[in-house]
Amino acid sequence: MFNLTLIGIGTGNPDHVTMQARRAIAAADLILIPHKGDEKSDLADLRTSIVAEVCPDGAPRIALFDLPVRDPSIPYIDRVNRWHDKIAAIWADTIAAHTNGDGANVALLVWGDPSLYDSTLRIAARLTPAPTIKVIPGITAIQALTASHAITLNGLANAVTVTTGRRIRDHGWPEGAETVVVMLDGECSFTTLDDADQIDIWWGAFLGMENELIAAGRLDQVADQIIATRAQGRADHGWIMDIYLMRRRA
Repeated sequence: MFNLTLIGIGTGNPDHVTMQARRAIAAADLILIPHKGDEKSDLADLRTSIVAEVCPDGAPRIALFDLPVRDPSIPYIDRVNRWHDKIAAIWADTIAAHTNGDGANVALLVWGDPSLYDSTLRIAARLTPAPTIKVIPGITAIQALTASHAITLNGLANAVTVTTGRRIRDHGWPEGAETVVVMLDGECSFTTLDDADQIDIWWGAFLGMENELIAAGRLDQVADQIIATRAQGRADHGWIMDIYLMRRRA
């Protein structure tokens, strides 16, 4: 039996790592870090640099692992579930190779917060035997976005809908929503909305990092700018993490 700590580390800025997270990193015997290929190697490098900053003496041990590729030929939910099964198996093999399992403190550094559109907890639930799981909360991309734009998350006395680009593309604007936060949108799904002149958007990528990109304005006026900026950011870095908030005009 081992202990598994999922540590939220914010959106890439080492200053986002809380004191609680730093203590959890320092207490780990082993930290698992996913490696997503050469073009995304700086994602692993950022995690490694955070560990090095927190633990300048060289502990804990770091184990890199390769993420499997999703099968695009099968339906989305089944595709993701199979992908999670494969990742859990890789975790188990990596942990067994680097610890004796009994009482070891294993940790993963999670972008943002482990509770918000992240699958680390779902993957951890697949491990057998089940480890003791602890979660350290982290600054979310939503918090980083509203801070970068100096805006409130919600309108006065109104609710907020958090959703994905896939759902915006397939189902349109959520019924009854005033403010919508969209995550995991690789296709700029705001372009599918037919009343863009009635919507304001606040967009951001690499939030909290030195290469942060942001744009805001009426959707019909800034959509092309966001698309171009996003494409350039992805070309420059080989990857991009972005998020946006939209609000209907009163």
